Amino acid sequence: MTSRVTYNGALRTTSEHLRSGNTFITDAPVDNNGKGEAFSPTDTVATGLASCMLTVMGIKARDMDVNLEGSVAEVTKHMASNPRRISKIEVRLELPSDVSEKDKKILERTGNTCPVHQSLHPDIEKLIEFHWIK
Repeated sequence: MTSRVTYNGALRTTSEHLRSGNTFITDAPVDNNGKGEAFSPTDTVATGLASCMLTVMGIKARDMDVNLEGSVAEVTKHMASNPRRISKIEVRLELPSDVSEKDKKILERTGNTCPVHQSLHPDIEKLIEFHWIK
């Protein structure tokens, strides 16, 4: 088992990663009857895309002896209705500029093929921007 999710009431859950014991909470968003005091479940999906991209890029960068430490991803999630779902995820990555053009292409390809990206429904538009500026 990977995790355990407990419903706390008032549209809030607590998720526990069983191996580490780390936890986080989710709340329903304000536009869906919630308090919006934490990530919503769909926020975690969109954020998971950026986290996965940076993780696999970090693995590849380490193998290439490239330092991506301090890289940042900004995430914007768009919702649709009928049925309510994620319709688009925008990820804007800011990465170090002192990387060769060849290595940038390898790292971008790696990020765009991360497991979360490959797992998301094809109807979800994914707008990914790489900015090599840090």
